[in-house]
Amino acid sequence: MKYDEFKSRDHFDQSELLAFAYGRLVEDAPSGLKARLPTPPMLMVDRVLEISARGARGTIVAERDVNLDDWFFQCHFQGDPVQPGCLGLDGVWQLLGFYCNWRGGLGSGRALGCGEVEFFGQIRPHDAVIRYEIKVKRYTELQNAGASMVIGDARLLVDDDEIYTISGARVGLFRDIDYPDYPLPSANSRGGRMER
Repeated sequence: MKYDEFKSRDHFDQSELLAFAYGRLVEDAPSGLKARLPTPPMLMVDRVLEISARGARGTIVAERDVNLDDWFFQCHFQGDPVQPGCLGLDGVWQLLGFYCNWRGGLGSGRALGCGEVEFFGQIRPHDAVIRYEIKVKRYTELQNAGASMVIGDARLLVDDDEIYTISGARVGLFRDIDYPDYPLPSANSRGGRMER
């Protein structure tokens, strides 16, 4: 699809999210559109049901199907399979990064943290659907820094039961930090503290 269509869409199906993860969804992408969703098995979203913006605020509603043979059920834990809570949090970060791109932000995405996280439920192999409901509290583009940032609060539900809440989840897009020549050593092949 064209970049203008990408930015005007209000939903995305699984094939479109996978195409975005592989960098193939937007055929006329600007050179700074470097962010990607993770590819499977780390992709924690199957479809975006709703994505919208109202000024600096917005909404994201998305789902992921639970599969009996999901990779994490095989190792977390033997005899007591449960989805790690950190993967639900990562799904929220993935969606917030996608939101930054959808709003027109350029650069590579990085999770920046979150406020409070509460777990009061669990995801098991015979559950059906995880639902993410995210209220975007603020989206901003930092023109002088060549970056954009989004902050949101989220609820995770499994089969319509709320099981997690996350406040103040933060993601940013930053230019010139991508590492496209992996595994070769290059300017961005080492991590560590990022410039503030």
